[in-house]
Amino acid sequence: MFRSRLLAAALFVAISLALGPYTGVEQPIHAATPQTALPAATQITAEAQGWLTDLIRINTTNPPGNELEAAKYVAAVLQKENIPAEMLEIAPGRGIAIGRLQSGPLPDPSRALLLVAHLDVVGVDKDKWSVDPFAAITKDGYLYGRGVIDDKGMVAANLATIVALKRAGVHLTRDVIFLADDDEEEMGSSSMKVVIQKYWDKIACAFALNEGGSVTLQNGKVQYVGIQTSEKVVYNVTVIATGPSGHGSVPRPDNAVIHLAAAVEKIGNFKTAVQPNTVTEAYFEQLAPAEDEETAKWMRALDMPERIDLAVGHLAEMNPVWNSMLRDSIVPTELSAGVRSNVVPSEARANLNIRLLPGNSIDALVAQLQKLVNDPQIRFQIESDAGQAAPPSSLTSELYQLIEQTSLQQFPGAVAVPLLSPGATDSAELRLHNVQAYGLFPFPLTEADASRMHADDERMPVASFPVGVQFLYRTVHDFVAAP
Repeated sequence: MFRSRLLAAALFVAISLALGPYTGVEQPIHAATPQTALPAATQITAEAQGWLTDLIRINTTNPPGNELEAAKYVAAVLQKENIPAEMLEIAPGRGIAIGRLQSGPLPDPSRALLLVAHLDVVGVDKDKWSVDPFAAITKDGYLYGRGVIDDKGMVAANLATIVALKRAGVHLTRDVIFLADDDEEEMGSSSMKVVIQKYWDKIACAFALNEGGSVTLQNGKVQYVGIQTSEKVVYNVTVIATGPSGHGSVPRPDNAVIHLAAAVEKIGNFKTAVQPNTVTEAYFEQLAPAEDEETAKWMRALDMPERIDLAVGHLAEMNPVWNSMLRDSIVPTELSAGVRSNVVPSEARANLNIRLLPGNSIDALVAQLQKLVNDPQIRFQIESDAGQAAPPSSLTSELYQLIEQTSLQQFPGAVAVPLLSPGATDSAELRLHNVQAYGLFPFPLTEADASRMHADDERMPVASFPVGVQFLYRTVHDFVAAP
């Protein structure tokens, strides 16, 4: 089975190479150039597709995670390639894998590059999927599976990159560290924060490449490459409604469920203030020339204070992600109430998943919501130990400028733009440790396919995976290899 998969993937790569420069998923490999040693990435693509398939079939749903089995798998691949590697158990059943290629006799964290991706995935409702989410099924040109986008595709591409560097015998000017970590989805007691606390000496670096970016396909062609340099801060806030319990046959105006529903409706219709920052201003300014005339008009209007709210309204209709990039977002995600169908509950709860722009205060926002709801039966409870706002990564560092350059080489005609991601990643913890961390999700996806992250039928075009491996390898090689 594994051998047949390798043969099929190898045939796919051979066909891809014959197709020439990339203009869409039907032509997935950009022409290789000797200067960047792209053949090393091309030759490993078939194996990397096999690694991705195997990783999807290891169920690492978080909670509980159970990443240990996947960490062992990855560490075994590294060790087979004679790359110094170790598997570390962070907690029972939870583990990470670390590998390293050194540029000298001793580790040098002052210049090192970390390739990081996480092994855990979010849960699924299997009844809502058209295929088994943990079977790694290929159908209609797509590879389906929980984690194929978030984030096992990146694990496999990082693995392919460090193995290809090793096989090619690339002379390194800086250390390359591979990290497949755990507990990113819950950011709990085994998360990157804990890994850094316990094992920073093993992964200490100056630069990092992680998830969080994008390669956006539009009309069959890569429109732009988003390089994540900043991200919003995640908070979960519980809305709690209380009232007297009673028999379901007796309507009461102080029913906790009714008060909760009214509060959630008000919150759902509430719009926070629009707050562009340096990253989002650069994003829309640089993306506007690549957009159609109507979209570009509203992007440019973000520079006009008197038109900014109108502009964001139009942009939000075009792409809800743009709306989230420009303001604090509040999304109700869970509701709970009652013990029996004929009992009025004394308490009803809703979870609000809140994403704050860096520097904004959760206490100030909750005070706004309390005033908005204006109901003595409603209170708000902010989760403890939420994320921390991290400084953005530099837009002028040598790695950022290289990513811009390789983006244009890999996808001629596209633009590269800095990105503030609404979603949280492990990069925030790295930035808090003075690491210039960048999100570079290298696989070309349409916005429709990208929106399947954390959703039903998560999938990646089969043709996009080898493109992503080539793009990532090109970037890393050019950053770490001696001239």
